[in-house]
Amino acid sequence: MAEFDTDLFVIGGGSGGVRAARIAANHGARVMVAEEYRVGGTCVIRGCVPKKLLVYASHFHQEFEDAAGFGWTVTPPTFDWPTLIANKDREIARLEAAYTTNVEKSGARVLKARAVLEDARTLKLSTGETVRAKYVLIATGGAPNHGAKIPGIEHVISSNEAFHLKKLPRRILIQGGGYIALEFACIFAGFGSDVTVVYRGDNILRGFDEDVRTHVRSEMEKEGITILTGCTVTGVDKHGDSFTSHLSSGSSIASDQVMFAIGRHPNIIGLGLDKAGVAIDAKNGGIAVDAFSKTSADNIYAVGDVTNRVNLTPVAIREGHAFADTVFGKRQVRVDHADIPTAVFCQPEVGTVGLTEDQARAQFALVDIYKATFRPMKATLSGRDTRMLMKLVVDGTSDRVLGCHIVGDGAAEMVQLLGIAVKMKATKADFDATMALHPTATEELVTMRTPSARHVRAAAE
Repeated sequence: MAEFDTDLFVIGGGSGGVRAARIAANHGARVMVAEEYRVGGTCVIRGCVPKKLLVYASHFHQEFEDAAGFGWTVTPPTFDWPTLIANKDREIARLEAAYTTNVEKSGARVLKARAVLEDARTLKLSTGETVRAKYVLIATGGAPNHGAKIPGIEHVISSNEAFHLKKLPRRILIQGGGYIALEFACIFAGFGSDVTVVYRGDNILRGFDEDVRTHVRSEMEKEGITILTGCTVTGVDKHGDSFTSHLSSGSSIASDQVMFAIGRHPNIIGLGLDKAGVAIDAKNGGIAVDAFSKTSADNIYAVGDVTNRVNLTPVAIREGHAFADTVFGKRQVRVDHADIPTAVFCQPEVGTVGLTEDQARAQFALVDIYKATFRPMKATLSGRDTRMLMKLVVDGTSDRVLGCHIVGDGAAEMVQLLGIAVKMKATKADFDATMALHPTATEELVTMRTPSARHVRAAAE
């Protein structure tokens, strides 16, 4: 009788777990994947993919409005929320089936069950089956975190439920100031909802470049979204089909829906980590791992949001791939978490890679800032009151471009490509030597010649 039932047991069928399973199987390993909900995980089922579909849908209201300036007469359009949700659900079901098929084609076995560790090598499934595994990969992702218990917290939804609302809320209050909160704020505003954003900090998008934070807030407020900072929701009352949210500032706001998007926590509860000797990182609350995603248990690894390192889908995929190559491909692969491009699909869109201005000034003696804000060409005929932001953060000593930040249409697509330049350590001179492509918004990045600011760090610092 074989000592192990499988070479690799993956807990979680999300992006990181699926990639690890497929690559490990390609290396010849016997692989099992347990997923208790739906294969595809947060990104495919209740995250980036359905959210981006809703973002696309919400953009149409601006397109209809802008069309008049270009000579189009558009009959007043109508929007049907149930139709969008039904079409979205069909696409997600198709993707889930594709993910499952691809895992199975690789030779891995997919188990629709919850798996819990009984020790470092033994897993108990909700089906009653027990599996012995040589290696275990934990890729259970994260879950919405509503924060401290407040009166009426049971009335609050997360982004998970927002994808399945039976009807479009006429008024919605969203607490949070990060990716998810702002993206949903703009989605609902695009469909005509009255949106209020409540955030505890002094400004939205904590951790992003200050110019980006200011610019996005200004543009969102132009579109009628109310943003209240420096306060929190302290209680929610339900009155039939509506709600009253009480704020720490003393004011109250009526709405038809209340959504919290204040963060996510690693999905580690009830996995049996203590029985397996898997330690939790005291600082971030995720599973503690080394540079190769190994936990404190020698045969157990963890990737993706459950480690709470960099919670982005492409990062989980890269970590899962690296794990499989290291353990089953017999070549050590370490994931580089520096200079990761990221986007916020709010309106206007944000794309960013590398250091913010504040981060650069804290690390480098001389920092040059190149910045341009301008009205995009499309707005000249549409008449829309909007501006784009382009910003480069440059090491004034080496001339290396340390960071690039864009706010405006297509920002994410631009920054994916700019991420290559930043990763290759391109200099401002390299940007200057690149011929502009006209007329585009991106040409600003290669035509900005004079720094808008130069910061010299004092010797005492």
